Amino acid sequence: MTVAQALMTFLSRQYTVDGDIRQRTIAGTFGIFGHGNVAGIGQALRQLAHDDPGAMPYHQARNEQAMVHESVGFARMNRRRSTFASAASVGPGAANMLTGAALATANRMPALLLPSDTFATRVADPVLQQLEHPHDTSLQVTDAFRPLSRFFDRVDRPEQLFSIALAAMRVLTDPAETGAVTIALPEDVQAETLEVPEEFLAERDWHLRRPLPEWGPLTRAVAAIEEAQTPLIIAGGGVLYSGAEDELRTFAEATGIPVATTQAGGGVLDWNHPLNLGGIGATGSTAANRIAAEADVVIGIGTRYSDFTTASRTVFGHPDVRFVNLNVAGFDAFKHGSRFPIVADAREGIRGLREHLGDHRVSTELRRRVETQRDAWTATVDAAVAPTPAALPGQAEIIGAVNRAAGPRDVVIQAAGSLPGDLQKLWRTRNPLGYHVEYAFSCMGYEIAGGLGVRRAIDAADALAAAAGDDGSPAPSDGSAVEAADRNAIVMVGDGSYLMLHTELVTAVAEGLKLIVVLVQNHGYASIGHLSETVGAPRFGTWYRKYDAEATDFRTDEVLPVDLAANARSYGIDVVEIAPGPDASTRLAEAVAAAREAPTSTLIHIDSDPLVYAPDGEGWWDVPVAETSTMSDTQAAREEYEIAVKKQRPLL
Repeated sequence: MTVAQALMTFLSRQYTVDGDIRQRTIAGTFGIFGHGNVAGIGQALRQLAHDDPGAMPYHQARNEQAMVHESVGFARMNRRRSTFASAASVGPGAANMLTGAALATANRMPALLLPSDTFATRVADPVLQQLEHPHDTSLQVTDAFRPLSRFFDRVDRPEQLFSIALAAMRVLTDPAETGAVTIALPEDVQAETLEVPEEFLAERDWHLRRPLPEWGPLTRAVAAIEEAQTPLIIAGGGVLYSGAEDELRTFAEATGIPVATTQAGGGVLDWNHPLNLGGIGATGSTAANRIAAEADVVIGIGTRYSDFTTASRTVFGHPDVRFVNLNVAGFDAFKHGSRFPIVADAREGIRGLREHLGDHRVSTELRRRVETQRDAWTATVDAAVAPTPAALPGQAEIIGAVNRAAGPRDVVIQAAGSLPGDLQKLWRTRNPLGYHVEYAFSCMGYEIAGGLGVRRAIDAADALAAAAGDDGSPAPSDGSAVEAADRNAIVMVGDGSYLMLHTELVTAVAEGLKLIVVLVQNHGYASIGHLSETVGAPRFGTWYRKYDAEATDFRTDEVLPVDLAANARSYGIDVVEIAPGPDASTRLAEAVAAAREAPTSTLIHIDSDPLVYAPDGEGWWDVPVAETSTMSDTQAAREEYEIAVKKQRPLL
């Protein structure tokens, strides 16, 4: 076999096992072919399709970055048990995947990257698209993946494939170490022949680690919780990846400890659960942030404590606050100088806490404060998302319309701009995997590609359920992605992010993958526009307008004659345009409802007013302001910044 043939056959026979659930670790391969991989991986995939159809499904993509985004979207919907491989050609093809690699690693999501490399033999240096560095002729584009990957290696000789492939699988299936896994493949080595042991090509199961909490750290953490007067749980994505949402709900209900969620943890509790305070931090709710301000013990479960979660270390106001951090990754468990780290699986750790706490319960006073704050925030959101007679609805009203029309099991997908913050405040999630916001890397352009990954996971679950029904055997289920009936992928994207990476709409059409895309047109960068006002650079460079040469800015009144609805329509998907008017949000809700019933993809275009903001959740984000300036806006912003930064909590 060639190296490429051996690798693709190997990947087709790897399985992730999580309790009773067994899934293919690599569900398929995305590939854009050029010199470097067309004769290697491309030929291998074609041969597999000929000799063993279905062994390694191949999917096209229009951009290498998008391939990795799709892999991440798919992996999250499968709780990190399954992902895709992405193959790229030499040079620019490989370089295009770098952003995807960073996103996968930042989000702790498994994605297998197979960028091609130049000749290992260097027989024809320099080849087309090869970099040349006089100080180090061994450096190539693929070396840029090293700091972006959780695992990196290069197959310089055919016999290295066996150890490299096995090491890569270990990282892909490790809950603490996972992220982008990169195997660089020189183009000549891909096509070389090697003798392949049968054992290498045999089916192999990779059992996900679910480490139990150690007795000592657990008992110390329990003692801290028992002493607490105002404890608070912060639930992150690790709760979902562990499938621990039921354990979390049981634990919260047994103790009365309220729960706030990170962006990755959205959906761990239904939005209307009496102990769910909503999102926390810079874009969180007043309910979560006010309870957090008085919390004396913070129980972080499966969170990496980003600056948005901690409101840049300002959300925890208690002078003696202590952190009990339960995380499968020791790196995250020890954050905030925690004296009570528990390095364990989220589900197993929560079980341990509940068993040791017995009948411990928080005070009636805290439960009343939680109820009061929840009621107040619920009323705030009700008002913010209600339909108005405005011809151009604000983003909060648009979110409300889409949310009302969405089904209880639909998935909202987002990543960048002002939408993530507004969604964390306003979107009312009704199932564990229904809130899919990529906010570790917050990558513009993730939305449509990531949405396709979500859609692929839904369709794969449907196929699994149908196959189980055919032979009468039950489908393995974790109560989420496997039961996929009546589940839609709803992508919400602003015009700025849409322009970054919209070409995967062609992929949706080519493969009949159904997406509902709500394109919010605000003629610029709404999020950075708002942020720039707070740092004394009011909306500089954020409007999509004709260029004013005298002012060297784009702040003219002439909106660009860009027709994004026509652009989407040119790709072959159905497009609905919501014209401005007093009932715009009502018509939007009707369009979403109709799109849910349609068999194919629909893009809904709606204009918004970017100056109508969502309600304030009393969070803060540390973005430094220039210390000195000739502009009065900047001077005023600096004064406010110096006041706000005094609230930051030191590490120790």
